[in-house]
Amino acid sequence: MGWRSVIITQHAKISYSNHQLVVQTREGTNQIPISDIQVLLITTLSAVITTAAIEALARNDTKIIFSGRDGQPICESVGYCPSNRIAQLIENQASWNQEIKDQLWTKIVVQKILMQIQVCQKSGVTATELVSELQNIEIGDPSNREAVVAHKYFPSLFGKQFVRHNFDAINASLNYGYSILLSAVDREIVADGYLTQLGIHHHSEENEFNFGCDLMEPFRPVIDYWVVHQKFNELTPDIKYGLVDLLNFELLYNGEKTLLRTAITKYVLSCLNYLSGKLQV
Repeated sequence: MGWRSVIITQHAKISYSNHQLVVQTREGTNQIPISDIQVLLITTLSAVITTAAIEALARNDTKIIFSGRDGQPICESVGYCPSNRIAQLIENQASWNQEIKDQLWTKIVVQKILMQIQVCQKSGVTATELVSELQNIEIGDPSNREAVVAHKYFPSLFGKQFVRHNFDAINASLNYGYSILLSAVDREIVADGYLTQLGIHHHSEENEFNFGCDLMEPFRPVIDYWVVHQKFNELTPDIKYGLVDLLNFELLYNGEKTLLRTAITKYVLSCLNYLSGKLQV
C-alpha cells in the first residue's frame, strides 16, 4: 500500500508507464511510482486519465477521488476485486452479531465525543455540556446522543451563529475534509476484503459507503481542529491541499504517536477483527 497523496489541480494528462504514474502538465512531466500512491485526488475538470493508469492504481488499492464543478469530491474509485476478498468474508459481514455491532457503535460514539471534547479544550472552548452527555450514552446509542452532542459542539467551536450544512466556507471545508477522510477509511475496508455498503449503524440504501461512514466518526474531529485554526473566506486550493495533507497529521493512537493514515489502517483492522470475534476490546 502507498503513502503519498497526489493532487491534480490543473490541466493534465495522467497515464501509466513502467510502474510509474505519468502526469503531464504545461509545466512539464512528473513520474511517481504507483506503489507510493495512496490517494490520487483530481480537483479539476481539465484532466484526463487513461484506463491503463486506472487499472494500475486499482491493483495498488489506490483511491482515485474526483471533484465536481463546485470543487467538492463527487465520486471515488472502488476496486471490484481486491486480492484478499473472498466470499466467506462477505457472508460473515452480512451476519455479524447485532449485539457486537451495537457495542462497537457505542465505542465509536464515545471515542468521537472524547475527541470533540479534546478539540474544544485545545481550542479554548468550554466542553462541560459535552462531558455531561457521555454519562447518557447507552449501548447502541438509541437516544442518539451523538447528534445531541454535535448540535452543541459545532456552535461552541465555530460560534453561536454557525449552522452545520449551510453554504459557507467553513462548511465547505469540513465537507471536503470529511470526504477525504471517508475515502481513506473506505480504502482500508475494501483492502481488507469487506464491503463498504453494509454498515453497522448507517443503513441508507442510497449510500454506497455506509460502513465507512460508521468507522470514520472518531476521526472527524481532526478535520474540525484543523479548520477552526485556519483563517480563510473561501475553499482555496491551499485549504484543499491542507485538508488532504491531514492524512499525515500526527496524533496519539493507543498511546503511541503515529500518522493519521497509519492510525486509520490499524483502527479499521481492529474494528473488523472485533466484529468478526477475533479481538476483544
